[in-house]
Amino acid sequence: MAKGFELFMSEEPELGKAYGGLVMQVAKSSALDQKTQELAYLAVLSALGMQGGLDFHVASLKKMGATRDEVRSAVLVGLPAVGMTAIESLGAALDAYDGAEG
Repeated sequence: MAKGFELFMSEEPELGKAYGGLVMQVAKSSALDQKTQELAYLAVLSALGMQGGLDFHVASLKKMGATRDEVRSAVLVGLPAVGMTAIESLGAALDAYDGAEG
């Protein structure tokens, strides 16, 4: 889990609870299955250059049965739009996949 997110959750527990509720509601109302939703989220994180949450989300994907190729492909979805920002997340995501329990 990203250190900034951990700090947010510990310093602002009420806001953290509200944020968690939002996250759960977004997932609940999605037409996507859980694995596809998580792959899409990984693509968004990578496109924004937010590497702090990659370990957590890639480990979650691996537990859901995502392959290394699916993780790599999700990271690179944003390549045409954001270029190098997406590529910067590739190594971190694949390292997280290789180190995660499945």
